[in-house]
Amino acid sequence: MDRIRLAGIVPMEDGFVFMHRVGVKNHPIGNYYTFPGGGKEENETLEEGVIREIKEEFGIDVKVIKKLYELENGEINKKEYFYLCEYIGGKFGTGDGPEFSNDPKYIDRGKYIPEIVSRKDVENICLLPTSIRDKFIEDVKNNKF
Repeated sequence: MDRIRLAGIVPMEDGFVFMHRVGVKNHPIGNYYTFPGGGKEENETLEEGVIREIKEEFGIDVKVIKKLYELENGEINKKEYFYLCEYIGGKFGTGDGPEFSNDPKYIDRGKYIPEIVSRKDVENICLLPTSIRDKFIEDVKNNKF
């Protein structure tokens, strides 16, 4: 695989943390939620990448518990790994990743808004990717985490 994306599933305050993408111009849906994460860097493990991405996006520290899901898209040579993480500390919403830098390359990507969505509301949001969303919603309903 050419690209590896890492994502965290972080229970927090009787809900889960997500990145709310609003006003996205380069995506057919426009507004949606996504699991926090991003690309794996060269000299890090998958788990280290998840921890780094969540810190960059939300300003919080987490511990990786276990891998929950994998998704492979052969058309674009991309594989995604989704890890259950435990909140350890830090102030939610203080991330300083590149998506918050006003870098012009992010202009069409809209706003990145960190949010905690309650357990009861997760099935009512537009959460991507949909194949992982469906597994995640089922696991939430079954109280797997």
